[in-house]
Amino acid sequence: MPRVSSVADIESNLVEAVEGMDRSLLHQAYWDQNEFLLLEQFIPPSVVKPCLCEIEQLGGEVHRNYVPGHKQGGSVSFYSIQQKASAILALYRSPALRTFLSRLVDAPLMPCPDDDPHACALYYYTKPGDHIGFHYDTSYYKGARYTILIGLVEQSEHCRLVARVHKGKAPTEISETRIPMEPGTMVVFNGDKLWHAVTPLGAHERRVILTLQYVTDQRMGPLKKLFSNMKDAFAYFGPAALMHRPKSKQTSINDRAMIRSDMMADHPTLQFLAGAWSASRNRDS
Repeated sequence: MPRVSSVADIESNLVEAVEGMDRSLLHQAYWDQNEFLLLEQFIPPSVVKPCLCEIEQLGGEVHRNYVPGHKQGGSVSFYSIQQKASAILALYRSPALRTFLSRLVDAPLMPCPDDDPHACALYYYTKPGDHIGFHYDTSYYKGARYTILIGLVEQSEHCRLVARVHKGKAPTEISETRIPMEPGTMVVFNGDKLWHAVTPLGAHERRVILTLQYVTDQRMGPLKKLFSNMKDAFAYFGPAALMHRPKSKQTSINDRAMIRSDMMADHPTLQFLAGAWSASRNRDS
């Protein structure tokens, strides 16, 4: 396998990977599984290798987080990746990958805005008990949000992605899949449809996952933006990371007028996250 030395090399290797897929079969499987698809070792080793080098270089950027009863682990935001991880950034911005995904989900996908720390992020599971409870990757954007998970380091027998396909349908139709995220393995799903979790890491184990987020509409209402920022600060990347986020376009008066009363339901969650942040500061992580 050729050595990847540039953005052009990464793109050419991804083009080759996409062309080797039976796209019609994958498209049917994705929709048969309620917008969920597992692609084992989809990302070529020649693309994974430079990403592995970059996750080691980003080790000092990891923010440890702890939300009682829900999650603990380490995260590196898109802001750090933009500055220090050219291979990972090239993977996220790959035209070949985004075209493949757009055809798979039947929607024109766009990268998230540069001020979204989740646009392209790394999750480090490095201490015993690191995990995340069941959740949806809820879209706060005005359109749909799609999650792509890519395995980079899988040195664990306990830590697994658990995906409950067809969540919300009859119990007999729910299929729970436990997935080892080997290097290059990719999972694609609609964030609002897959009920998923990560089981706790065992002793002397390590796991690192790359997540890519794409959307159908880059706009986000002001109140949902506030909630998203609070969640990111308390549960993922820390307030310091958000202080250095790139500037985004100022919210228009029309956007402010579109805030709906149903969004007020997010307020109790903001209060919970504030309490979680206080707990995490007092926890030895």
